[in-house]
Amino acid sequence: MRILVVEDDAMIADFIGRGLKEAGHIVDVMANGLDAFQHCQTERYEAIVMDRMLPGLDGLEVLKRLRAQGNMTPVLILSSLAEVEQRVEGLRGGADDYLAKPFSLVELMARIEGLQRRQNQQATPVTRLKVADLELDLLKRSVRRDSVAIELQPREFRLLEYLMRHADQVVTRTMLLEGVWDYHFDPQTNVIDVHISRLRQKVEFEGKPILLHTIRGAGYLLGVR
Repeated sequence: MRILVVEDDAMIADFIGRGLKEAGHIVDVMANGLDAFQHCQTERYEAIVMDRMLPGLDGLEVLKRLRAQGNMTPVLILSSLAEVEQRVEGLRGGADDYLAKPFSLVELMARIEGLQRRQNQQATPVTRLKVADLELDLLKRSVRRDSVAIELQPREFRLLEYLMRHADQVVTRTMLLEGVWDYHFDPQTNVIDVHISRLRQKVEFEGKPILLHTIRGAGYLLGVR
């Protein structure tokens, strides 16, 4: 599994990170709630282990914001706030599990395995994406708008898929470079502008609402405005 650990206590974070890595998981560790929330805008995980009291943003606030965006990644809250009402508050706030500190690494592992089992049982693979009358079929690798087939190059298809997965959200140039091109350099390159222009020419139809918007100074947004 790919797991994000959000814990501001360096010793605990190192303890959890090493244990999960030794068990064969891929682990990223962060210490700030706001940084973790922003990181989750571009990165996807199979589970998140998160302290409740964090700098930047409280763990429950991070969870609340993720759920409001439709991010349903399983989250296990770690906290020294262990009273019944505090655990209930965490679970009702969107957490999938709640583990009180101090804790056993063996129990933490077992709870993560439980999250994974539940996720596997509930997971329904997404094969179609739709925004207004624009449809993308991931299995057939096809795109249609208002029943009219649209031919896209592989990179254009990947770009549209990324935008559709983030429908009605502002997507920055950096997010596109990392998510579509796997680039990690100066976002001033014009590769995005070129591909956005080509994509816009193909998906925008005369007489139909504009779907692909440029948000000046911020990025791009796919959706009806």
